[in-house]
Amino acid sequence: MSTTSPKLRQRLQQPGLVIAPGVHDMVSLRLADTFGFDALYMTGFGSVASLTGLPDAGLATYSDMLGRVTAMAGMARTPLIADGDTGYGGLLNVRHTVRGYEAAGAAAIQLEDQEFPKKCGHTPGRRVIPTADMVRKIQVAAESRRSEDFLIIARTDARSALGLDEALRRAEAYAKAGADILFVESPESVDEMRQIGRSFDQPLLANMVEGGRTPVLSQAELEAIGYKLAIFPVTSLLAATAAMKSVYQALRDQGSSTQVPTPLLAFSELTQLMGFQEVWDFDKRYAETE
Repeated sequence: MSTTSPKLRQRLQQPGLVIAPGVHDMVSLRLADTFGFDALYMTGFGSVASLTGLPDAGLATYSDMLGRVTAMAGMARTPLIADGDTGYGGLLNVRHTVRGYEAAGAAAIQLEDQEFPKKCGHTPGRRVIPTADMVRKIQVAAESRRSEDFLIIARTDARSALGLDEALRRAEAYAKAGADILFVESPESVDEMRQIGRSFDQPLLANMVEGGRTPVLSQAELEAIGYKLAIFPVTSLLAATAAMKSVYQALRDQGSSTQVPTPLLAFSELTQLMGFQEVWDFDKRYAETE
């Protein structure tokens, strides 16, 4: 039975842009979950990187990603949008993936029209399957979910290889097939983003990747163009990696952490974030007495 909450669907029907920061592991999940966002985005790039140390190039399996979804959705109080790649195979795999992600507690699944093995949306070499094949995947996804509160995000990667007009045609077909949110990946200018915004009445997703193919715009600019949901999949991962690089360099050069240039979270804050207080309270309550 589905346990999906209507929170995300209801929020998308209200005014204003929904900001969904990327979370890539359980520490980032716990931290982002304290800020009161309307949604969190389980990034495929970051999840694969943190779990396997490998690129987001179709190397992680359905089981790998379902484990991540289960852990994150099970802990988060905030609705979690989860990257489902291509659905991990054919139509039967798509049904299995949708049901698995929904049962795990995700609020939405993102499915894309790339050929397998897929690649990160802001890297070269992406190829897409025929439109009709993706339409069937979206139809299967919509029919397979237990609740309509579990949202289907249809992503097309056609812009880079086949042009924006083809990407728009595909997004329209995916909307008719049952997608709740449309994701035209990697437009390459603000003008292209405006054209996407003018083309659809359904909620649109903007993928804000610093250093990627798409301009990173402000909240007000995205709202004015017509986007309803903005994900920032690797922003925190880029920041964390830069901070770790600085720390490791200082340790290598100086042999100590006494002069690390990067601000460090207080150890007491980290223990609180990770739930140690609950452990200490439990130990105190059930302490053995002589």
